[in-house]
Parts: sequence; C-alpha cells; structure tokens
Amino acid sequence: MPTDNKSWLLQEGARVIQKKAGGNSLDPWESLVYALWWADYAMRNGESLAAADENCGFHANGLQAAKQLSLPLARELFALDLDVFEREYFEWFEAVCDEVKTAEPGAAPPDLGSR
Repeated sequence: MPTDNKSWLLQEGARVIQKKAGGNSLDPWESLVYALWWADYAMRNGESLAAADENCGFHANGLQAAKQLSLPLARELFALDLDVFEREYFEWFEAVCDEVKTAEPGAAPPDLGSR
C-alpha cells in the first residue's frame, strides 16, 4: 500500500514530467522532484540506478537541486555513492519526501508548535 509520500511523489512527479515533456524548464524544486521520482521509479521497479542515471542524470541533478534549496537530508541522500544510495534509499524515503514538500514554492511553513 502506498504511503502518502509515495502518492505525493507519483502525483507531483507526473506533473513535473508533463511540464518537462512540454519543453518547459524546471525550477530547482521541480528538478529535485524529477530526480526523486526517477530514483523512486528505478528502485520500485527493479531497474538499475546506474541506467536511470545515464538516462536522465537524476543523481547529479538531485544533488544540485538539493544544494540550491538548502535541503540537508536530500543533499545527503543524493551525495551518496549510487551503490549506497540503492542500499539505503527506502530508509531515507519518508524523511526526504517530507523535507522536499516543505520547500515547495508556496508551501506553508512546517508547524513547529507554539513557543
């Protein structure tokens, strides 16, 4: 059963892929979603991450976008060697998706509770 983050990534990924296919450039947040979607697709469908990376450059593009957005978890994940990335991806998935969602342009800031 997909998690909320899995559903979110599928929906946002489809939107970003459609935008890119239309010849439009992606902003850093959309680039990160695109990279995360490719990684997730490869991981869940038994594809090679190396082949997915050759196809779209998700690894370097994800790292660059995470740096631009100052997202430490996403940056750390995309900085991993592909072999380590593949081994640890599902351990990082929920936290990275949560972090990426907070950086979406126009997203409400996370509720940190009252002080």
